[in-house]
Amino acid sequence: MTLFQLFFLVFIFLVTSIIGVVTGSNSLITVPVMLEFGISPTDAIATNMFALIFMSIGGTIPFLKGDILKQRQDIPLLSILTVIGSILGALLVLIIPAETMPLLISVFMIAVLIFSIINKNKGVEKQEKSSPLMEKIGYFLTFLLGVYGGFFSGGYVTTLTATFIGCLNMTFVEAVAITKVLNIFSSLIATAIFMSQGLVDYQLGIILGITMFFGAILGAKWALKMSNLWLKRIFMITVIILAIRNIIGWF
Repeated sequence: MTLFQLFFLVFIFLVTSIIGVVTGSNSLITVPVMLEFGISPTDAIATNMFALIFMSIGGTIPFLKGDILKQRQDIPLLSILTVIGSILGALLVLIIPAETMPLLISVFMIAVLIFSIINKNKGVEKQEKSSPLMEKIGYFLTFLLGVYGGFFSGGYVTTLTATFIGCLNMTFVEAVAITKVLNIFSSLIATAIFMSQGLVDYQLGIILGITMFFGAILGAKWALKMSNLWLKRIFMITVIILAIRNIIGWF
């Protein structure tokens, strides 16, 4: 890898980490760029996942000062479901090509967009507690998305954010904060499996990870200053762009 390519990767990872704290879907941009620079698909996914650990930690730190993370009593359950799913997902990377996954996640993104348009107040205003059925659906989707998060991660946080808002009646800022915590577990588990297979480029991963750490801190501080309405607008715009991009790229 040339010095120019390294600087370009650092720039891409910095920008996506700042914005991705709110929107997610970093890997839908970062992994393809790594592939363009000649990094193999499995190595790109593994090294990107390693860097995401730093981003998730950086994105969580600003939220620790407030009460957002203290108000949810189901974070331990969501974490356990994420860990189990991530283990299964990381094992799938070793046997299933990941190139076709962005198409599936794009379909889900379009569904998220339609749901957000129909339910204007979801995620913007504080909602009543979800029904037992919707909670069960939300927990089940958390597990399934944990599998995907360990497998590829591109669009994982985006769809998880939508699940928390749609099924567990979280506001956008709550969902953004909690998905950062869960992504720490998801990335750690997946990376541990990748490391055991010798797939992580540690030198590149540390450089990109430090970049994402500081980018995520900036992004999280920015998110805390914004209203849920603006977070929703940014989220929806990103979903539209990424869904169209991935569908066109797949075809």
